[in-house]
Amino acid sequence: MRRQRARRHLLLLTAAVLLAGCGIGGTPTPKPACPTAAPAADEAATIMEGADRAVVVTSKGDFTIELEGEAAPIAVANFVGLARCGFYDGITFHRVVPGFVAQAGDPQTRDNHDDFEGLGSGSPGYRFEVEFPPEGTTYERYMVAMANAIQYDQATGEITSPTDSNGSQFFVMLDDVPALRPYYSVLGRVTGGTDALDAIGQVPTTGPPRDVPLDPVVIEAIRIEAGPVESPA
Repeated sequence: MRRQRARRHLLLLTAAVLLAGCGIGGTPTPKPACPTAAPAADEAATIMEGADRAVVVTSKGDFTIELEGEAAPIAVANFVGLARCGFYDGITFHRVVPGFVAQAGDPQTRDNHDDFEGLGSGSPGYRFEVEFPPEGTTYERYMVAMANAIQYDQATGEITSPTDSNGSQFFVMLDDVPALRPYYSVLGRVTGGTDALDAIGQVPTTGPPRDVPLDPVVIEAIRIEAGPVESPA
């Protein structure tokens, strides 16, 4: 009887080890396929269901973005879709300008953290129209917006290039910059973890023209969550 109990105990231990090795009980939920085009207007509301905030997990700490879907529904839904599929995982903040912006979202930086020709030109494989914020919008500290390739006359503000250059790249304001014209779709604002964002804003860089961090700031994941948003830090 004692020998049978010992044998049964050994079998249970062996099974436990095998199950742990197979990841039973901890199997990750498969991520959806990444979008191949920006969402249509009638798809945006569905995509943004349960998407109240984005938690950006980085190698310098985490910060939380309160998403503002009403401001730019296509841009926000696109950001949510890319975050949910893991598009941003492993991408870096490839441009950091103290007192101005920290910019991320170029998929080329997943494999190359250096300063290289073409840095900042990467996209998810498609582009879509900029959703302009209301006239008079100012880009304040901790606001988050889409980066784009719009060019304009510095004196008059007249746009001199196509306006369909939204993609995957976004930037976070590191300070108030009233002079920045309202040509960038607003995604939301950072409401938690501002200390982590401030740390990102202080990393040493290569300086102009590309301001690439010397110590790569890697986005490990962006989690989309529902529910109340943290109070401003």
